[in-house]
Amino acid sequence: MVVRISTAKQSGDLIQSPIMSKALVIFSGGQDSTTCLYWAKQRFDDVFALTFDYGQRHRIELESAEKIAAVAGVRQEVLDLGPIFKGLSPLTDLLRDVEQYDDVGALPSGLADTFVPGRNILFLTIAANRAYVLGCESLIIGVAQQDYGGYPDCRQDFIDKMQSAMASGLESDLKILTPLMNMTKSDTVSLGQSLPGCMEALALSTTCYNGAPPCGACNSCLLRAKGFAQAGVADPLLVRLSKVAAEVRS
Repeated sequence: MVVRISTAKQSGDLIQSPIMSKALVIFSGGQDSTTCLYWAKQRFDDVFALTFDYGQRHRIELESAEKIAAVAGVRQEVLDLGPIFKGLSPLTDLLRDVEQYDDVGALPSGLADTFVPGRNILFLTIAANRAYVLGCESLIIGVAQQDYGGYPDCRQDFIDKMQSAMASGLESDLKILTPLMNMTKSDTVSLGQSLPGCMEALALSTTCYNGAPPCGACNSCLLRAKGFAQAGVADPLLVRLSKVAAEVRS
């Protein structure tokens, strides 16, 4: 296992209460985890970001995570898990294509093709260790059951069971917080607007399962586009990319 640590000093004023001491955010560099990172910055004195390199297809999200952690002023730890999740999902099996869809309505029901078996189980287990070592009271993950019916490890039932297992195995009061659990993508966009610096950070985020630039047709791209459209807000990532393209043309 390879560990890379960034030690940028956390900045920003804490403007909401209650203020709790320390929290660790499972941070991919995507829309949901970025929103959770900025949510945590308003509620905790110290925030740590934990990012996993698991051989994912959309590896550019690791670059996004590093940039956003630096902008947010939080310490980031990157753990290289190697090919532990190889197989089955196109996110970890590069020989398989990520499914493309015409629109959100075309997304299939049932278990998502991009589901990575055991990913959040392992992520939460390792994160619990890091949070324990760092003295964190809370562990934050950006799962949401409203838009992710095809991912059983994004549901409240799963989180409740992991919480119980952690309490038993650690004999600790470490809490799993899921601020997005019952939010739609539109709700998440609205939350991001209320968090200082979050929208600017989302301009650096990576959501697309195919990497960058966004393909616009995978499960993740479609759900992100739906959320911004319903919220009536321009996606800051697309705005930034449009400006970059215009500068190149000129």
